[in-house]
Amino acid sequence: MKKRRLGNTDLHISEVGLGCMNLGTNEQNAKDIIHEAINAGINYIDTADLYDYGENEKLVGKALKGKRQDTIVATKGGNHFDPNQEGWYWDPSKKYLKEAIKNSLIRLGLDDVDLYQLHGGTIEDPIDEVIETFEELQQEGLIRYFGLSSIRPNVIKSYVDKTTITSNMMQYSLLDRRPEEELLDYLNDNQVSVLVRGTLGKGMLTSNGIEQWEKKGSNGFLDYNAEELKEVIEKLQVLANESSTTLESIAIHYCLSHPGVSSLILGASRPEQVQNNIEAYYNAPKDQSIIEEVTNMTKKQIYEQHRT
Repeated sequence: MKKRRLGNTDLHISEVGLGCMNLGTNEQNAKDIIHEAINAGINYIDTADLYDYGENEKLVGKALKGKRQDTIVATKGGNHFDPNQEGWYWDPSKKYLKEAIKNSLIRLGLDDVDLYQLHGGTIEDPIDEVIETFEELQQEGLIRYFGLSSIRPNVIKSYVDKTTITSNMMQYSLLDRRPEEELLDYLNDNQVSVLVRGTLGKGMLTSNGIEQWEKKGSNGFLDYNAEELKEVIEKLQVLANESSTTLESIAIHYCLSHPGVSSLILGASRPEQVQNNIEAYYNAPKDQSIIEEVTNMTKKQIYEQHRT
């Protein structure tokens, strides 16, 4: 599998990464998913402390035993929770982030992580303190690099203006083209890699797109109403059939076509879903004219909120 550079670092990550949020709680199933991904050439493994309130990191850690050298491991923090209680609240304080990363490392069974991401963020956060915290964690050898997981333009630009973040994870797909208007080129120009989540649009950008629309599209999606959403999925499916490919492959090809994107973080709840994602990646159409066609079929969008 091809790799792309992660920001301005010495790390090169697979164009498809494994998002671990949907691993579930069965240890053997989680292990099988992660090993399937690694054996297929995926080297970027992404988790977060909030996933199943820390249990996800434990499963990832167990699955990575003996395979750490083959992987680039990322986790996230900032959501304050007690494993013994329900609920969480946002807490980007230095005190909590330092506590959170140490707990993450214990659960993962690692001495450090390659990438530590702020799991959200608001413009009201003590951004200078967060940056100072990340830099201290680097100096302490607990993290190699740091980044964000945010779709808020004002938050993203504040960090880029103030420090050298490595990456930003954000939702981006044919159905959510908001990053194109102002963030993809901006981040690329600043050597900040984009890690994409939501590539397959809640499953609506797949061969089962209409079935998924029936389950998840009744209220529309962003600025698509339900009928517009169904119509665009059907048009994309026709194009895929005419091009002898799949809608999954087109969706993957589209997101990877931007040079600012380093990896698509695709989730899986079963090993065969990893296989399907990999197959769709390798079968991505090489004809660049498809990019123009699907661009014309879908809406240009902008971020309406988090402007100032």
